[in-house]
Amino acid sequence: MRCDVCKTAVVQMHCDTCLVNLCTACVGKHMISDESKNHQVVKFQSRKSTPLYPGCKLHPNERCEMYCKHCDIPICSACVASEKHVSHKISLLREMYSSKRKEIQQDIGKIKANISPTYDGIVADVQMKMDRLETKCKEISESIRKLGDDWHRKIDKVVNQLQTELAEIKNAHVKIIKNHREEIIRDISNIDSYLNSSEEILQSNDMSLLFQYKSKVSTLQKSSPHIDISLPSFSPKEIQQDQILKLFGTLSLTKDDHVYNSNMAKQIAETTPCPPAKQLLDKPETMTTINTGFTFLQNIVCLNNAEIWASGDYSVIQLFSINQKSYHESLIRSFHVKIECFFSGPLHIAVTRNGDLVYCHPQGKKVNIDKKEVPHTIELHNWKPQGVCSTSSDDLLVIMDYDRKTGDFLATMRDSNQFQTKVVRFSDFIEKQTIQLDEEGKPLYPCTSYYDRIKYITENRNLDICVADGEVVVVVNQAGKLRFRYSGHNPSPKWNQKFTPRGIISDILSHILIADEMNKCVHIIDRDGQFLRYIDCGMVKPRGLCIDVEDNLFVADYKKKSGEIMKLKYLK
Repeated sequence: MRCDVCKTAVVQMHCDTCLVNLCTACVGKHMISDESKNHQVVKFQSRKSTPLYPGCKLHPNERCEMYCKHCDIPICSACVASEKHVSHKISLLREMYSSKRKEIQQDIGKIKANISPTYDGIVADVQMKMDRLETKCKEISESIRKLGDDWHRKIDKVVNQLQTELAEIKNAHVKIIKNHREEIIRDISNIDSYLNSSEEILQSNDMSLLFQYKSKVSTLQKSSPHIDISLPSFSPKEIQQDQILKLFGTLSLTKDDHVYNSNMAKQIAETTPCPPAKQLLDKPETMTTINTGFTFLQNIVCLNNAEIWASGDYSVIQLFSINQKSYHESLIRSFHVKIECFFSGPLHIAVTRNGDLVYCHPQGKKVNIDKKEVPHTIELHNWKPQGVCSTSSDDLLVIMDYDRKTGDFLATMRDSNQFQTKVVRFSDFIEKQTIQLDEEGKPLYPCTSYYDRIKYITENRNLDICVADGEVVVVVNQAGKLRFRYSGHNPSPKWNQKFTPRGIISDILSHILIADEMNKCVHIIDRDGQFLRYIDCGMVKPRGLCIDVEDNLFVADYKKKSGEIMKLKYLK
């Protein structure tokens, strides 16, 4: 290596301040080249041993050697002498430097000791599950083929039918496993990238990078990377000529007895400290408000930590910046939805896991997915969408009413079909599940009024499906079985109006939050429907609700001046 100054002599020294390689003869020339800096010249073998103090943002010629704990920033001696940090708690930057390095080292140790080995094992486990599925399916396929040969031509149709069913089961499970494997590989890539960047920070003497470091260990620990699949099994039966279809055999699914993932989950729980549990604040705090300019603000959904979608005035959807208060500064994108009838209900919106906007309007009788590549539409024909949400599995849940015919009012009232309401699950734009009746065959979502009621829908973290239909909240499990109904809670005269549930959302604790329009508050109930408390922060007519990844609550106020969205902190 050659000297960076003379370009000819062999490198012997190094300036840790300027990161310049020097020969012995050029040390003096470099020292006087910029006398404003405190040059730390060391032997080349000891390079990068001197901490590089960050430059002060307020005083360009000064280096920060202190740290203001109150402001959470490095500061220089000139900053200390100024009035800006009077009475603030100040410590030496070197002390904070050592503390931060220790934190990074601990995080790297946790990832290498617990998280990385766990993911390596899961990849092997996923591959083994795929091999077991392949082997089992081959065995069953051979059994079906041999039995089919024995039964001759009369049962060929039955054999083909079961082979097709088995292939569908296999393909479905292979798709699930492959998708899971790709997700795990992406997680491993993220972990490796995080480890590399963390180790680069440790090896660097740039303290600015060090203090920009934010630990992601808790985020990596939150994932639940295991997957359980059910293996198909075949049960042959004795044959009778008149009962070929029934007695040939059936395909069923049995749980894989492999318990690798359960042990992995237990290992993570034992070796990795859990993040502290969050609790409800006694008095929620209003963090900021967003001016949307809407006369009738209806629905909101967070796109990310910095942006939020809002719908209002019956046909407008706009994207706002959360950190800007004024309308002109916060508005990012705006577009109108073409509808046939202006006063036909609110415009419902949701966001998929990929960030695609989903919107629907009762008059349109369809659900629109604004995909970045190719937009898609789900036609609902005789049903009017009254609410939509995206699930943890990236399915869409739509609450919809049967399209009541106009004209003969009495005929409409006599036709019970005119008042049907149901929840439909769409996966890859295909209808996969319908939830409409309880175990006794009665409607889960009774609608006795000729006029549509405004409805909202969400999925809880425990996969329950929660619907607010304007009078009651109906909660069913993932299979569509009724768990409970919540019809309000009025412990004091302050909240003594009729319960009017509008927006509904769930949080990290599986609490269900419900906007009560008439009582001007938000109800919080637990996953089993037990009332916990109210949130009352000066709302007028709360409608839409959403929660960001930092567990902040956003409330869309239907009648608030200028269509305000309130950002609230209600968890500690």
